[in-house]
Amino acid sequence: MRKDSARDAVVQEARELLVAMEAALLQIEMDGPGKDTINAIFRAAHTIKGSAGLFAFDSIVQFTHQLEHVLDKVRNEELPLDDHMMSLLLQCGDYIGELVDAIERREEGQEPDLNRRQALEAELRAMARKAEERVAAAQDAAAAPGAEPAAGAGQARDADLARALLALVDGDAPASNPYWHLSLQFNEDVLRDGLDPLSFLHYLRTLGRIVAITPVLEYMPDAAQMDPESCYLGFEICLVSDSTLETLHNVFEFVRDDSRIDILPPHSPMAHYAALLARLGEQGAAALGCMWRSHGALSDEEWGRLGGAGVDAHAAERGPEHELPHLRAAPAAALALDGVRPRALEDRRAQEQKFIKIEVSKLDQLIDLVGELVIAGASARLVARRRKDAQFEEATQAIDALMEQIRDAALTLRMVQVSEVFQRFPRIVRDIARDLDKDIELVLTGSETELDKSMIERIADPLMHIVRNAIDHGIEPAAERIAAGKPPKATLQLNATHESGSVVIEVMDDGRGMDRDRILATAIQRGLTTADADLADADIYRFVFEPGFSTARQVTALSGRGVGMDVVKRNIDALHGEVAIDTERGRGTVVRVRLPLTLAIISGFQVMVGNAVFVIPLDMVVECIDMPPQRPEHNIVSVRDEPLPFVHLRELFDLPARERGRNSLVIVQYGQLRAGLLVDGLLGECQAVIKPLGRLFGKVKGLSGSTILGDGRVALIIDIPHLVQYTQQQEHSNPLTQAERGVASEQ
Repeated sequence: MRKDSARDAVVQEARELLVAMEAALLQIEMDGPGKDTINAIFRAAHTIKGSAGLFAFDSIVQFTHQLEHVLDKVRNEELPLDDHMMSLLLQCGDYIGELVDAIERREEGQEPDLNRRQALEAELRAMARKAEERVAAAQDAAAAPGAEPAAGAGQARDADLARALLALVDGDAPASNPYWHLSLQFNEDVLRDGLDPLSFLHYLRTLGRIVAITPVLEYMPDAAQMDPESCYLGFEICLVSDSTLETLHNVFEFVRDDSRIDILPPHSPMAHYAALLARLGEQGAAALGCMWRSHGALSDEEWGRLGGAGVDAHAAERGPEHELPHLRAAPAAALALDGVRPRALEDRRAQEQKFIKIEVSKLDQLIDLVGELVIAGASARLVARRRKDAQFEEATQAIDALMEQIRDAALTLRMVQVSEVFQRFPRIVRDIARDLDKDIELVLTGSETELDKSMIERIADPLMHIVRNAIDHGIEPAAERIAAGKPPKATLQLNATHESGSVVIEVMDDGRGMDRDRILATAIQRGLTTADADLADADIYRFVFEPGFSTARQVTALSGRGVGMDVVKRNIDALHGEVAIDTERGRGTVVRVRLPLTLAIISGFQVMVGNAVFVIPLDMVVECIDMPPQRPEHNIVSVRDEPLPFVHLRELFDLPARERGRNSLVIVQYGQLRAGLLVDGLLGECQAVIKPLGRLFGKVKGLSGSTILGDGRVALIIDIPHLVQYTQQQEHSNPLTQAERGVASEQ
């Protein structure tokens, strides 16, 4: 694969792994270190390095290698995963993210921040030295006279055997072994990294002949504790080959950093074989000695010089259940080498094919084509209706049903879970809380709620502003919370849920809440309202979304300048969504963001207003009824003894009256609010491909988009959230409608 064509794949994979690494680090901070979590972090760093190395993105390889070195020390418990280490690892993750961004920009040759990189690398090197000093100190303490052995009885016995073996050997004397000897112990995560240990053995066969091989099962756990995705196997191999030592080492280039690979050339000094036996322990040493002698690699005399008698005696002492397990397992390994692949691995790879990655642009193209198909289908349906051809109409109905399924399936492809945004906030909350010396617990709920991908990407920044404001202004310091009778640890919750065809995202804190009077005073001071204005609380809190509006007495690095919440409102408006605030002094604040599910294709309901056709999102339609009698100056009617505000669309959009038609009331609901839309006719359901309004109609209130009808005409899509809010404001500001509501309520 060429470097340029692999660039996007490397970037995408690295970003996903960085997210996983950060999530694992934050999980450790909450739940404490765990072996699996630490391994996941190491694996993420190792895979990033490996993928970048394949395509020669050297800058990220060199940096990640140092990080991986320190992570290995953490994994081996040579370094503690304390607060300082956590911060260092998170910062290293951030910098790898910058290196990945540089690769995406095709600027991998330029260092994003050289000073920062040097500082991080110096810190990593210091950590590595610290680990080495600790290990050396521990070894010195263990070697001191009278020191108690830290290992168990079996391990102590293996250590005694190792010392005895090394003491017996004449170090410089060459062995008679004519074969290369390869001692392999693969990293436990090698399978998760996408590498098959057997593939290396297959490749060795292309470089020579494998004379003998025995698996090392020393690290194999009991079946109940075995992880099928972990590799516990090692191999001891006698090889005949004309290759050089460098060639053989290069076979294991992709695993040698985190696996133990020892290669002894033919006729190596006896001390090297003794060291190998000593490292294996008594069971492994006995199995290896048996293999050497049975294939003529070492003579009985050489085996004796290596302390073979002691090795065999130790193995026999363990009993028959420990007797040479390696040799008993050898035939299975031989079968694998002959091309029979382990079934479990095949099964695992088959499961991995459940998901594929495709470019977003291809999905967008699919949605566009489905949209054109919907429009063409509507045109065919209209032609069939006009010809009054029953068979043609039946055929178009069948096609409509299929198109609806295709539409839903295509739109589902673009739906992603809100967790894609939520997963950024544990780190953000952690860092900001530390900077402000506040103790905050973040609770994420409803992360599985799905939303269109285009909106997921555009909602992240508004949520970021809301969360930062909540931490900086809403949540009090611990001392203030204790004085107010609250627990010192604050709670910040992000929740997502489906509601009435929309997705609602809430940011809730248990802080001090908003000061209504102060917001109102600031609004009056800025001329946004007057002191005698009769405003509901919701209208007063809405002032915080005005540009430059701030009640903060102190401007901080995070907020207080009044330039965040107006951006929130503007971005959410652009998504045809709505943001509202519900707050209580001393109890906390809820910022509620309501968004449509998708911005592409919707199920709609067509209505006539004058001679124009409008489309109402079908999810928001409750029912259609004949217009009840009402007094002409009032915009409220009684429906089943309940007052309902309504708006006459023909008057609202200043359209000419229709010659014939019957007034109908379409009752719609947005959130908990209902309103009526008075129209001149009902045309029925349709599928609407949402098109932008363009500059001419883009700023017209009450319209959210347009669509193309089957006859080629353009229909406007009604902005229900805006009209529902409009009717509420009309009702609130008109004393006659207030009186009418009172009458309706009494009825």
